[in-house]
Amino acid sequence: MEIKVPELSLVVLIGVSGSGKSSFAKKLFKRTEILSSDECRALVSDDENNQASTNDAFDVLYYVAGKRLKNGLLTVVDATNVQKESRKGLIELARTYHCLPVAIVLDLSEKVCEERNLSRPDRNFGGHVIRQQNQQLKKSIRGLKDEGFRQIYILKSLEEVDSVLEIKREKLYNDKKCETGPFDIVGDVHGCFDELQELLSKLGYTINQVEVTDKNFGFNVIAPKSRKAIFVGDLVDRGPDSPSVLRLVMSMVNSGVAFCVPGNHDLKLQKYLNGKQVQLKHGLEVTVQQLENETSEFKKSVEQFLYSLISHYVFDDGRLVVAHAGLKEEMQGRGSGAVRSFCMYGETTGEIDEFGLPVRHNWAKEYRGKAKVVYGHTPVPEAEWLNRTIDIDTGCVFGGKLTALRYPEEELVSVKAKRVYCEPIKPLDFNESEYKLSSQQEYDDLLNIEDVTGKRIVQTRLRNNITIREENSIAALEVMSRFAINPKWLIYLPPTMSPCATSELPEFLEHPAQALNYYKKRGVEKIICEEKHMGSRAVLVICKDEATAIKRFGIENEGNGVCYTRTGRNFFNDSEIEKAFIARVNQCLTNTNFWDKFNTDWVCLDAELMPWSAKAQALLKDQYASVGSAAGGALPVVEQALQMALYRGVKDALPSLEKFVIKNKAIDKYVKAYQNYCWTVESIDDYKLAPFHILATEGEVHVDKTHEWHMTNIEEICQGDFKLFMATPYKIVDLKDQSSFDEAVQWWLDLTSKGGEGMVVKPYDFIAYGSDGLLQPAVKCRGSEYLRIIYGPEYDAPGNIDRLKNRGLSRKQSLALREFALGVEGLERFVNKEPLRRIHESVFGILALESEDVDPRL
Repeated sequence: MEIKVPELSLVVLIGVSGSGKSSFAKKLFKRTEILSSDECRALVSDDENNQASTNDAFDVLYYVAGKRLKNGLLTVVDATNVQKESRKGLIELARTYHCLPVAIVLDLSEKVCEERNLSRPDRNFGGHVIRQQNQQLKKSIRGLKDEGFRQIYILKSLEEVDSVLEIKREKLYNDKKCETGPFDIVGDVHGCFDELQELLSKLGYTINQVEVTDKNFGFNVIAPKSRKAIFVGDLVDRGPDSPSVLRLVMSMVNSGVAFCVPGNHDLKLQKYLNGKQVQLKHGLEVTVQQLENETSEFKKSVEQFLYSLISHYVFDDGRLVVAHAGLKEEMQGRGSGAVRSFCMYGETTGEIDEFGLPVRHNWAKEYRGKAKVVYGHTPVPEAEWLNRTIDIDTGCVFGGKLTALRYPEEELVSVKAKRVYCEPIKPLDFNESEYKLSSQQEYDDLLNIEDVTGKRIVQTRLRNNITIREENSIAALEVMSRFAINPKWLIYLPPTMSPCATSELPEFLEHPAQALNYYKKRGVEKIICEEKHMGSRAVLVICKDEATAIKRFGIENEGNGVCYTRTGRNFFNDSEIEKAFIARVNQCLTNTNFWDKFNTDWVCLDAELMPWSAKAQALLKDQYASVGSAAGGALPVVEQALQMALYRGVKDALPSLEKFVIKNKAIDKYVKAYQNYCWTVESIDDYKLAPFHILATEGEVHVDKTHEWHMTNIEEICQGDFKLFMATPYKIVDLKDQSSFDEAVQWWLDLTSKGGEGMVVKPYDFIAYGSDGLLQPAVKCRGSEYLRIIYGPEYDAPGNIDRLKNRGLSRKQSLALREFALGVEGLERFVNKEPLRRIHESVFGILALESEDVDPRL
């Protein structure tokens, strides 16, 4: 005997004690799928036969069953379930989680069940119990269908039970996860046949009229490049030619080049054609009139086609859902009357608006699912994304447009309506300003604190799951809420950078050989070395104009760009200097034809902004300068006093004199080192900007390019304003060539001997993998005199440098990799036009990780 159950279903085993339900379940289902009432009794009372604990046991069973069904897992309930009342809660559970209830009844003879119970001492509760249970089973078994069970299997003998060798699991009709696209998803057509033909042609479909058959209905459609169309329903009503629309769509579905889900208008037409009593209004009267001249065979085909349509489809391994009125996450890929109703009509509040139309609850505002949901039903002037959902009914029949969404490209393609075929009850403004805030941008004005607090796990493309601890989230929230710029600008924060491993040479703490060998030992053959500028890290988001800031970022009255620090704070304290700076950068990009070259109207740049003193003034004054000033005033006096003592014959003063002579020289080097990176800033002309990454432009995150590509394109930008921009010197190094390796080392020695900070070593590819997974995006190697600023004037004294060489880098390296993965993730989410909360999940994560306990000197 073959038993089939849906992949997602609640399987209820029904049978008297001793009928073999538990053995049947263990034979045919996974252990984790089975929830036994006996085992639940044991869990709550240590005795599976303790009937007094039955209520608690079933509380546990229902709770676990609910969690499994919520997570889309088939669940088997192993209990007697012989009474209608005992099954009622299970039916409700299946309805709650929109899955199908299946009944498998083991209706064996009383004698078999009694004999089995006699062989089990723990079940010796008398034959009268078996007789009572059997009577209850016989009494209620005939009503299983009316109770709500969608599939019922009754096994009446041991032979039938033994003949079941497997349970065949069937996919739900809406499961098209294996269909990965590409797709062209078409909005509500409403009988606009000419516009549909024009749109399909624009999408690349070839439409040929052929002799009418039962299969093609008069059309043969050839799809472009293995694409398939998906219709979101409401094919009919109100428009001029619903029969031709039906013929075309039915031909495409039957030939396998299209899918279609039903709309509420289609469902109403199906009921009419099936002889049901429906009111001829809201455009149905137009369709009925158009069908009067059609044959009865065609009408029957239409009725059967519309009846066969599935409420919604789940495509591309769960990444795409198409339903007429949309679908909440918990309903996707499931089957129930509630699911079908939501797909047809959406969710209403029960109220009526001033136009006599039902008020619909905007489910998309609260949607947080992983799948993109494409729908129609409610006409809108423009299709726009909101929380990974998009309404593509752009009111063609009302004089708007017929729109299709290309997937996965997410490109919108539209054709204008030939005319207004039907006046809408609720006015639609098809001439709205292009530069208004989108629904997503308006929704993103209010961020939810729960999205960034507590322990969180962030999924990233580069490094899978990254854990953000609660205590770090609290610290990040403090910084973000008090100091950060408008969060809509914050699409990226740069990662920290690990230094290279400690040098084996006695006089060096850091040496380029270790930086180069980090990549060489991990199989990287080509790297790039860039001069490290001693400035402050700056991220620039620059828009071509203020209209772009509104359209793409949802930001009004804040100019056309921003420059912020690696902790999300405004870089400039002076708004006039900031305005002039942004204008200069924008003008440079325009002068170098950047906008046209990259086909974009915005860009995100990663850069170093100099001088260091411009942003680190407080650090210089309170820490470095104060040390230099105090030591510079005291040490010469001490040295002079010791020299005088030595002159007077105090021989014990010599060791102290030698010590303070070294200290004095060290403090001179210390002061000279930090002064190297400071100069007076009085106007914008005193700044120098050295970009090193073109992080993202419209539609692209440029992590797929090499670092040489970034440096080459940045050199072109710098030519537009040599006074402000500075091109970073770099070298491409072949790690297989020892001479190339040695040249890189010498270059670092030359740079640092002239007061340079050092260099940054990166793999040639922006993202590189080695034997131990994702590699460091960059490793810094700092010069000896710069390290004096970081570790103190006497860091290179023999005892001190030996102690510093024992520093550990593993935590810093781990932090750099996690922040790098989060940074790329945030950019990709922004470019993919995801909700701001999703972008800030990554950005906020970086800021939270910054509060981890890692030596800040590294």
